Amino acid sequence: MDYEGVIGLEIHAQLLTESKLFCRCPAKFGAEPNSLTCPVCLGLPGVLPVLNEKVLEFAVKTALALGCRINDGSRFARKNYFYPDLPKGYQISQFEEPLAVKGHLELDTDNGRKRIGIVRVHMEEDAGKLLHPETSDYSLVDLNRATVPLLEIVSEPDLRSPEEAAEFMKKLRSILQYLEVCDGNMEQGSLRCDANVSVRPVGEQGLGTKTELKNMNSFRHVERALAYEIKRHIKVLESGGRVIQETRLWDESEGMTLSMRGKEGAHDYRYFPEPDLPPLVVSEEFVQRVRAQLPELPDAKKGRFIQQYGIPAYDAGVLTSSRELADYYEQTVGLFPEAKTVSNWIMVELLGLLKKYNKEVASSPVSVARLATVLKMVADKAISAASAKEVIEAVVTTDRDPGDIVQEKGLKQVSDPEEVKCLIEAVLAQYPDEVQAYKGGKAKLFGFFIGEVMKGSKGKANPKVVNELLKKVLSQD
Repeated sequence: MDYEGVIGLEIHAQLLTESKLFCRCPAKFGAEPNSLTCPVCLGLPGVLPVLNEKVLEFAVKTALALGCRINDGSRFARKNYFYPDLPKGYQISQFEEPLAVKGHLELDTDNGRKRIGIVRVHMEEDAGKLLHPETSDYSLVDLNRATVPLLEIVSEPDLRSPEEAAEFMKKLRSILQYLEVCDGNMEQGSLRCDANVSVRPVGEQGLGTKTELKNMNSFRHVERALAYEIKRHIKVLESGGRVIQETRLWDESEGMTLSMRGKEGAHDYRYFPEPDLPPLVVSEEFVQRVRAQLPELPDAKKGRFIQQYGIPAYDAGVLTSSRELADYYEQTVGLFPEAKTVSNWIMVELLGLLKKYNKEVASSPVSVARLATVLKMVADKAISAASAKEVIEAVVTTDRDPGDIVQEKGLKQVSDPEEVKCLIEAVLAQYPDEVQAYKGGKAKLFGFFIGEVMKGSKGKANPKVVNELLKKVLSQD
């Protein structure tokens, strides 16, 4: 029997606000444990939460970007459970009355565009963090993250493969980064993903028993964990067993999922309306004000790049994957108006070097002006394409201007016909037998001569000039 996976994602995005969701404590990463707390985020008796309006603005902005309907009224609820990093013994979230519902996100798949439904978008507070010293039999609690604002985005179970799930995560992260509401850093936990996964025979419409997967902090982990879990479900079913509804952890070192606990239902959390926060009424005026702040989003920008710059859809997809990269491309084209050439150099050379040296586009030593300068040098035949690659790498590693690097390394291209002719004559004098063989019909030796001339010039000779002059010299008696 052929099975298919049925996957829905629950994504928590930490919002880029200065302060926390219900108090004025800074919401930042990496501070000394328990240094960013107050009576509100510690849940001390008698304190009252106050909603951070910036969180609401970011939440509405995200919901609009995902095509959601903003509910006129919503309210916070208490999600009750015990865990050492939850100081109040409950989490303030939204349940029956979320901020926004019924959105969607579109993916490019091998079978064309696919729409993935968004069930809901709602606000909630984060819990603290447990620290586990390696040689100790105890754990420590850091409550800096308690009450940091999160946005939970829940998809419909419309994803059918681990690859689609990873692509959904990438697309969503790109949107959040374009909106500047979340930095998308999965390693630091500012973008976290839980997945609900089940399998069913191909062609059936019903849903199988699902398991929830946690502890996936990279796109690779999402793909590997879901692939493992789908295979595990199929193996259980084909052996006559029954899949148990539970929460499982992904163990990257072992390459497998491990049982964590039985899967809770909503009733286990004993949700009830948060008595310390009034119902939230979002006015149409507020929604429209936020809508006016929306930037050009990845899909729209990709379509514009294809139309405006005449580049392939693949190039446009890569270049619009982040707002910084898209801006970098457009600014470079503004200085060097050859759109496809710029696209090729950014995608092949620049991004490869930035990955090699662990640098980001926004902070790259290869500024827009520097890349445009190098490309102009190539276009003007001042340097060769091979030399340009060397120059760009040197800029990445030394943060120096391209002109200085070209001069220091002696990379200026030799285009003077007399100089090139001297190089050619020296090579032909060195290989008289090969010259006679070429003139006798061995045309493939032409490439050999080209290579020797380039070698003799240490790669500086202009290949086009070499090619033209070599033909003339060899055609002479």
